[in-house]
Amino acid sequence: MGLLDGQKGLVFGVANDRSIAWHVARNVINQGATCAFAHLPGEKMERRARKTIEAGGIADPFMISCDATNDDDLDATFATIKERFDAIDFVIHSIAYADREYLKTGNFHQTPRDVFLQALDISAYSLVAMSKRALEIMPNGGSIVAMTYFGSEKVLPGYNVMGVAKAALEASTRYLSAELGEKGIRVNTISAGPLRTLSSMAVGGVDEMFEWAEKKSPLRRNIEADEVGKTAVYLLSDLASGVTGENLYVDCGYNIMGL
Repeated sequence: MGLLDGQKGLVFGVANDRSIAWHVARNVINQGATCAFAHLPGEKMERRARKTIEAGGIADPFMISCDATNDDDLDATFATIKERFDAIDFVIHSIAYADREYLKTGNFHQTPRDVFLQALDISAYSLVAMSKRALEIMPNGGSIVAMTYFGSEKVLPGYNVMGVAKAALEASTRYLSAELGEKGIRVNTISAGPLRTLSSMAVGGVDEMFEWAEKKSPLRRNIEADEVGKTAVYLLSDLASGVTGENLYVDCGYNIMGL
């Protein structure tokens, strides 16, 4: 018996085998859930995501191309999910983007308007847009989980506009949880410690983040992506039936340190 037996859901953000979204998906599938996967448009993006998913033991995965900044694409994605599953129990939001040119030390004040708006659109507003559509196919309630990072709360050199976008994501989660709670839908975020993903490697000074987290976190190590996946299982399961609007840290305790 798995904690998520019979659950069905949609996962956004699998790009390769280092993606947090993939580690989440693998863990929830191991607990009995069925996942559909939304990937960035383009044959290359689909091929890369499919390779990861199939290598993980999932034959013929159900995959959908979706540009999260395009309302028509989102409408089509959730319509396809409704046709396939009728109803879903969860959505995993693990997407974020900012122009890497502005993810460097000491240039946040130089962030152009279009770069700022793009980062907030993809990294934060997309959660609102997905939740609006998920509500329509979650008649029995469900769970929405998004991925964030400590740079939303404290200044981390090089994180810059992405930190602002993640702060907007976390605030959006609280407002969504307040509004969707009466429908039985819980909305939470997981604040993961640094991981070597495609997106994190664009951040200036990321190697120093890994070194500092290992040196100063209470557990004296960096996290493993699998630990984020296990926390997602908890948030999607009945074990977290009374948890919503929260930000759960999976960072070996780094966030508690006054350093």
